[in-house]
Amino acid sequence: MTLLTGKSSSAIVAVTDIERAKRFYSDVLGLQLLDDGMEGVLVYKTGATHLVVYPSDFAGTNQANAVVWDCGADVVTIAAELAGKGVAFEHYEMDGVTYRDGVHDAGSFKMVWFKDPDGNILHLNSA
Repeated sequence: MTLLTGKSSSAIVAVTDIERAKRFYSDVLGLQLLDDGMEGVLVYKTGATHLVVYPSDFAGTNQANAVVWDCGADVVTIAAELAGKGVAFEHYEMDGVTYRDGVHDAGSFKMVWFKDPDGNILHLNSA
């Protein structure tokens, strides 16, 4: 039995203000909007997957990563572009990890965290 092996999945993020979220995910993050015709639900193309943004009273209550993007060697460049658009980065203390310009550097592995306007934690890494 294969269960979910080979099945596509999508990340899903709850927001309180769909128009504000649309501006953030479209304009700030530069994601391609694929569909906005499902009663306030936005579907974005992101790599080989989709990001679904939907209205909810529980938006921003998750205190863990909501979405992660594997950015490879582009992670530092992407962080700089996001900083130029006013994105504020999170800073987490971790043993053996330095922090500069929004990027946590663990040697060969780099990580960036920031929040969307509802407080959902978004994560970039160099994997």
